[in-house]
Amino acid sequence: MSRKGKVLVAMSGGIDSTITALMLHDEGYEVVGITMKTWDYAASGGSKKETGCCNIDSFNDARMAAVQHGFPHFILDIRDEFGGFVIDNFVDEYIAGRTPNPCVLCNTHIKWRALLKRADALGCDFIATGHYAKIRQHDNGRFYISKAVDDVKDQSYVLWGLQQDLLSRTLLPLGPYRKTEIRQMALDYGYPELAKKSESYEICFVPDNDYRGFLKRRVPGLEEKVNGGNFVDVNGNILGKHKGYPFYTIGQRKGLDIALGRPVFVTKIDPETNTVVLGDEQDLEKNEMVVGKLNIQKYDFITPGIEAVTKIRYKDKGTLSNLYPENGNMKVQFYENAKGIAPGQSAVFYEKDDVIGGGIIQRS
Repeated sequence: MSRKGKVLVAMSGGIDSTITALMLHDEGYEVVGITMKTWDYAASGGSKKETGCCNIDSFNDARMAAVQHGFPHFILDIRDEFGGFVIDNFVDEYIAGRTPNPCVLCNTHIKWRALLKRADALGCDFIATGHYAKIRQHDNGRFYISKAVDDVKDQSYVLWGLQQDLLSRTLLPLGPYRKTEIRQMALDYGYPELAKKSESYEICFVPDNDYRGFLKRRVPGLEEKVNGGNFVDVNGNILGKHKGYPFYTIGQRKGLDIALGRPVFVTKIDPETNTVVLGDEQDLEKNEMVVGKLNIQKYDFITPGIEAVTKIRYKDKGTLSNLYPENGNMKVQFYENAKGIAPGQSAVFYEKDDVIGGGIIQRS
């Protein structure tokens, strides 16, 4: 038995998770590798072959690294768990006129829970992933996510939903490193191809990046049902016809197929009337929003009026705001207007580099 304990490492076959496993192995942990199969892309009817976390080459790469370094590796089929929750939610959110973030949902409800369940079965003390973030413990005893050293790679935004039982048993070894350092480690370990391996930023079950096509294949008859609704301006005046409200997102400018002589943006989506509202860029700016389905990490409770930097999308730099708990939700008031607030997306509250908590945007 290792003096540091036994850790179950999620290995996708990519550089980050592979180096995570090898680092922990070298540090003296008893490592068990596990690769999770979440989705068969062929089942979606897409035209592009499988990429990323769910193809056989990735499985083989993960297994080979484990064999070469002398620790066990397993493949875990969680397609039923994944598909029944993440994909159904993805479709339901678009049908409801919202813009989902499936990676957050998957991390929070599927991958971490599946890992912890198998970790317990295998007698593992910890679970680990190749995410770029840190886990800290406050003086109050609570665990929370903090930003990675590498600002470009930081993934703290997608980990706001992890609860205390998950955080307390999770290791994130890549948080203190930059991506360039991880690539160099791959070279040092003798994996030059891994160091050059491209990264996928697509949704794993939509690897052709065509979510509209995915929705059409997933919901037969959807296109015919929603086609021909109205584009309207902020005053309700009809501007033209659109292809169906689920195929648009708040803030969208390109691909509207309407010429008004000036740039316009999607500012609101009304599924009940199949209406998409178009406006100028300033119409996207809001000074407050309501966030629900909260998970608070750093504190036991939020003091009304606490100051935080709130991010409303993954690449958002964040906007200074005040937080006000309200009937199980969080009212967020921005110091300066935030642009493109999209219901369904995640809002994450930061105190410097630390994640206070987060939730799902309900309305603005």
